[in-house]
Amino acid sequence: MKVVILAGGFGTRLSEETHLIPKPMIEIGGRPMLWHIMKIYSHYGFNDFVILLGYKGYLIKQYFQDYFLHQSDVTFDLKQNKMEIHSSVSEPWRVTLLDTGLQSQTGGRLLRAKNHLNDGPFLFTYGDGVSDVNLTELISFHRKMKKKVTVTAVQPEGRFGSLNIENHLVTRFNEKPKGDGSWINGGFFVCEQDIFNYLRTDETIFEKEPLESLALEGELSSFKHQGFWKPMDTLRDKTVLEEMWKNSQAPWKKWDD
Repeated sequence: MKVVILAGGFGTRLSEETHLIPKPMIEIGGRPMLWHIMKIYSHYGFNDFVILLGYKGYLIKQYFQDYFLHQSDVTFDLKQNKMEIHSSVSEPWRVTLLDTGLQSQTGGRLLRAKNHLNDGPFLFTYGDGVSDVNLTELISFHRKMKKKVTVTAVQPEGRFGSLNIENHLVTRFNEKPKGDGSWINGGFFVCEQDIFNYLRTDETIFEKEPLESLALEGELSSFKHQGFWKPMDTLRDKTVLEEMWKNSQAPWKKWDD
């Protein structure tokens, strides 16, 4: 299966950093968020990626163009105009980078990837969120359900901690419990080729008419993930993810160094 990743939005809620770089290139532990997401998929054996570019997409192209060089120890002989590579660490990745329009919506971006995908199902996610979702179990669930699309459903943590109160006395603090019990779209989709019948133009919002229509038709299954999931929507989210990585407490890191 190929892995399609949305990486073209403006990331306006993280404007502190996205005025310079696209959101998926914001670094966690010295590596772009996009790299972390690709490592999640690669851990499960998925190494063929299609990245959907938009805002400042050229910076993502430059990153992969220079990826091998960034991971290598080198000597530059300027007099001889030569470069000697001493050691390198690379990835078994094949990466297709598609310009999908500056103003395109999520469904429109995916539509532009159609000709770069195989005939079978593919994996699809957002370029700004990480999770410890078991992709093997997700795909097995999708095949069992036999629906056109499977979405990973998650329950985000509450924004604030809560108080447990008995007889007007606070008995304990509950630190950031799950929200109101609702399940939300956590990305990490599995899609059949039928999804392209629901994508019309660049203005199509994937989460609106396509998913709503699939739901009404009984063709949208949900894989309930009880584990870790966190998007990087705000600067605070970035800080939290940074601390997790720094303290070796990043649940999404399943791979070996």
